[in-house]
Order: sequence, then structure tokens, then C-alpha cells
Amino acid sequence: QVQLVESGGGLVQAGGSLRLSCAASGRIFSYYYMGWFRQAPGKEREFVAAITRSGDTIYYADSVKGRFTISRDNAKNTVSLQMNSLKPEDTAVYYCAADVNPRGSTWYREQTGYDYWGQGTQVTVSS
Repeated sequence: QVQLVESGGGLVQAGGSLRLSCAASGRIFSYYYMGWFRQAPGKEREFVAAITRSGDTIYYADSVKGRFTISRDNAKNTVSLQMNSLKPEDTAVYYCAADVNPRGSTWYREQTGYDYWGQGTQVTVSS
């Protein structure tokens, strides 16, 4: 079992920044491919960013490319999401997720492929 706990959410004005963190406990963190997803009110949960085990490959949704940065620290069992130039449309609950054995070239955005999920952290961007 793996436990994922997100933190760092909050209320920020448009144009501001937030840094989300996801702390993992349980099995060896470096085994997992990690992703961030978000769910806005009334909308389906969507892919935001993902990172491979070693961090050598990173993926972003087009909507956040150039503004968000995903990173991981395997020594500290954490994955982070630096969010800059935030927009009101970034308002959502943000979830981190861990994938033990990703399959296919689009593994990073396939929610059903992730094995473990955190409880989410709220990000609200005011205009």
C-alpha cells in the first residue's frame, strides 16, 4: 500500500503562484510514476502533469504548459507541482497519483491506470 498526502493548496489571486507537494509513504517511492490531476466544480477530473520514476521524462497538459512545473525528490519521497501565472480556470481540487506499472504511450493521462490517489488539495484562484 502507498499513502499519498497532498498539501500546499489555498487561495491566490490571478497571476500568483502556489507550490503543491505530495508526500508518499509505504512502498519505495522511486518505483512509481507520478501524476497530478485536477477536478474543477461540475467538471470531470483531468490530467495536469506527470513524471517518470527518475524524472527524465515529464508530461504536461496543454492548458498548463509553460506555467506549471512538476518535479520529484526520490530521497524525500515527494513530488511537487510549482504553479505560476495562475488563472481563475485553474481553480480545482488537485490530486496526486501513483502508477506502479504504466502501460502504453499515453499512460500518463490515463486515470484508470493509476494505482493510488491522494485525498486532494483545494486550489482557488480569484480574479
